[in-house]
Amino acid sequence: MTAKTWAKRSADAHKWRGLSLYGWDGTTMRVPDSAENREKFGGQRNGGGRGESGYPQVRVVAMMALRSHILSAFRIAPYSTGEVTLARELWHEMPENSLAIVDRNFLVKKDLIALERSGNRNWLTRTKSNTRWAITEQLGKDDYLAEIEVNEPGVPETWPIRVIRYKHPGHPVSTLLTSLLDAKLYPAREIIALYHERWELELGYDEVKTHLLDRQEAIRSRSPQGVSQELWGIALAYNLVRLEMERIAAEADVPPTRISFTSSLALIRDELGRMGGARFATGTIPSRLQDLSRNLKRLLLPERRSQRAYPRAVKIKMSNYPRKRPQKRGAAKKRAAK
Repeated sequence: MTAKTWAKRSADAHKWRGLSLYGWDGTTMRVPDSAENREKFGGQRNGGGRGESGYPQVRVVAMMALRSHILSAFRIAPYSTGEVTLARELWHEMPENSLAIVDRNFLVKKDLIALERSGNRNWLTRTKSNTRWAITEQLGKDDYLAEIEVNEPGVPETWPIRVIRYKHPGHPVSTLLTSLLDAKLYPAREIIALYHERWELELGYDEVKTHLLDRQEAIRSRSPQGVSQELWGIALAYNLVRLEMERIAAEADVPPTRISFTSSLALIRDELGRMGGARFATGTIPSRLQDLSRNLKRLLLPERRSQRAYPRAVKIKMSNYPRKRPQKRGAAKKRAAK
């Protein structure tokens, strides 16, 4: 309830050409290696005879208001559930007059066509290598209207889309596909810049895993019900921090992404810790919150440098050692006695 209210209000406050901007993507979370968690959620199968991953894993797909990082909705499922399947539960969460900026993994005809037919709900993504279309009209340099053949029951045989090609220095040519067909209302140059806001969701996942959870190896709950409860709690805590950051950004007249998440989180944690002390006077809460707001205003980040580029690279490889399986109590002592 809070997520829908906060995210919609936030996305409406930071629109692009009348459209609220949302994104979603998937990730995984490790959970404790209990029998209940492994049976419910499963995990990754490793090659080389090493068997299952050391921890059970939960599949998560989250929907975010991109310009404030406030989570609008999320779903969890066993690791074996694909991101596209899980994301289908989120499409109907998009409000009217909105744009979903998603990874090409979500370029699924029946899903996107259903989204378009549900109202003024739009999408933007990159093309897949096997996506084929026929150009019907040139709108401008590297900007085209096109049609894709659709072999799905209950929908037209062809699907009108827009194709935009561009190239950044030092990178190969990229191709975007979108439902925004009006080149005058939605200029190609702005759409190209807009697509890269999709990475705000990746930054949000990093804020949760690296900073909110302090790079924990796994969350704490040893039962599936506890895992669900803990993940909802994590999402709510993250939204509360981001909500306060958005308020401060509005007072400073800057975008919410110009406020430091790591410093804001540290300040809020410290203040809550002091409020929880045995000698804390509850009557001082209003003044302490005012002090917290004043301190948060000092956490203004410089504008992002758009020319920075960091190619993807594998930083940590899987271990070649077999997974150490949990042992029943007393088993290790018996082997040692032998």
